[in-house]
Amino acid sequence: MPVNGRSHIRIARPSRDLAAAERFWVEGLGLGVVWRAEGGAEPGEHDLLMLGWPDAGWHLELVHEQGSPVEPRPTDEDLLVIYVDGPVPEDLVARLEAHGGSRVRSPNPYWNEWGVTVQDPDGYRLVLCTRGWANA
Repeated sequence: MPVNGRSHIRIARPSRDLAAAERFWVEGLGLGVVWRAEGGAEPGEHDLLMLGWPDAGWHLELVHEQGSPVEPRPTDEDLLVIYVDGPVPEDLVARLEAHGGSRVRSPNPYWNEWGVTVQDPDGYRLVLCTRGWANA
């Protein structure tokens, strides 16, 4: 199978609290749980939460290892950008905030002009961009 534009993408990140992350991404943004697995307390075993939309070509994987947790270390430029191609619904932003997110200003003025940035419970940033995008 070739690697090309139809290849599925997994974005993997550590999480300090999978329940809080799930509330933000599922109840806040509206992603679905694609897969869930519980690990044990032994080194190398981890809890896993995979989130996405059924028709998306990507999914978000969040992991937490109880025996040796990895602390998330996002920067202001670690962004997951979703191109909304229109106004960002204020009720969506309010729902993200109600489920553990914090609306933040971006150090990059582009994202302040063309979108809304919301920080998730682990400190990673989601940008809802008012623009559309196509690679073609």
